[in-house]
Amino acid sequence: MFKKILLASDGSEYSIRACEKAVELAHCQTDSEVTILYVVDGTAAKADATYHWNANDLDRSRREKLEISERKLTEASINYNIKVLHGDPGPTIVKFANDEHYDLVIIGSRGLNSLQEMVLGSVSHKVAKRANCPVLIVK
Repeated sequence: MFKKILLASDGSEYSIRACEKAVELAHCQTDSEVTILYVVDGTAAKADATYHWNANDLDRSRREKLEISERKLTEASINYNIKVLHGDPGPTIVKFANDEHYDLVIIGSRGLNSLQEMVLGSVSHKVAKRANCPVLIVK
């Protein structure tokens, strides 16, 4: 079914729900693997840099956003890895998913960006339109 699953995560409530679906689907195939993808956009990178004094604090802050998803995958005994990329989230997720030939992308319907909450998460919309594999959008 879905052996290679990409979970786009930003630490939001919706991405945590998306992680729960990733766990369910990963259990359907014993050798499946989930990649948690966190994309740092330019705005977030600038804001993070003003609040954190050094690179270690900055890395720790970003890891904390993925902590709940990591715990859920670990408790479910799902093989996973984490990838952090920089760029515009929608196109970056699509490019990574297409280049790495994922079987499925799972993404929350909304993220942490309050401006994007005005429409069906514009990131999830972009990913659904442009990814070469099925996309599961979780509300």
